[in-house]
Amino acid sequence: MEDFIRRTSTDAVYEKLHEEIISLEILPGTKLSETEVARRFGVSRQPVRNAFTKLGNEDLIVIRPQRATEVRGFSMDRVALARLVRLALELEITRHAIEVWTPQGQAKLEENLKLQEQAVASDDMPKFHALDYEFHRLICVLSGNPLAFEVILDCKQKVERLCMLGLKTDSKAAAVLADHREIAKGMASGDLAKAQESVRRHLSRLDATVDFIHETHPNYFE
Repeated sequence: MEDFIRRTSTDAVYEKLHEEIISLEILPGTKLSETEVARRFGVSRQPVRNAFTKLGNEDLIVIRPQRATEVRGFSMDRVALARLVRLALELEITRHAIEVWTPQGQAKLEENLKLQEQAVASDDMPKFHALDYEFHRLICVLSGNPLAFEVILDCKQKVERLCMLGLKTDSKAAAVLADHREIAKGMASGDLAKAQESVRRHLSRLDATVDFIHETHPNYFE
C-alpha cells in the first residue's frame, strides 16, 4: 500500500489562501477575518488560526492581537535583502553547475525550456510561473546542490507577488524565457562569465517592476 499524507483542514485553508495571496487575487492590505474565512471554508476557527500562523511565518500576512489580520504589503528592505541573497547563491550555483554539467543535464533543461515556450505562446502565466520555478530547481539539482533551491525558494517567495504583478502588468514572460535560454547556453558552453552575466541580467529585471509598482501602487508597500 502506498504511503500518503492526510490533507488537514489547516492545509486546505493555508494552501488556498497562499495561492490567492501570491497570485494577487487577494491584494496587499486586505483584511482577513478568522470568522469569515472559517465560514467560507466550512471549518472551525482553529484551522484558520493555524493557517494564519503559517502565512505569518512566511511574511505574507501580519497578525496583530486584538486587531484585524491583514495581507502584508511589500517591503523594500525585505525585497532588497532577498534579492541580494538569491543573486549571491545563484551565481555560486551556476559555477558549480558548469563544473559538473553533462549532456543529460542539458537535455532536461531544454525540455523545460520548450514547455516554457509553449506556456508563453498560449499565454498561460500560471503554467509559465511553475516552469520558471522548475528551471531554477533543476539547475540546483544538476549542480549537485538540490537543497540550495530551498533558500532560493524562500527568497523568491518574498518577492513572488511583485514578480506575478510584473508578468501581468508588463507581459515580461518572453524576456524571462530569453534569459533562461541564455543561462542554459552559457552552462552548455562552459562559459562561466556568460552564464553569470545572464543570471545577473535575469535577476535584475525586477528593478523596473519594483519601481513601476511602487510609483503606481504605493499603497501596496509598507
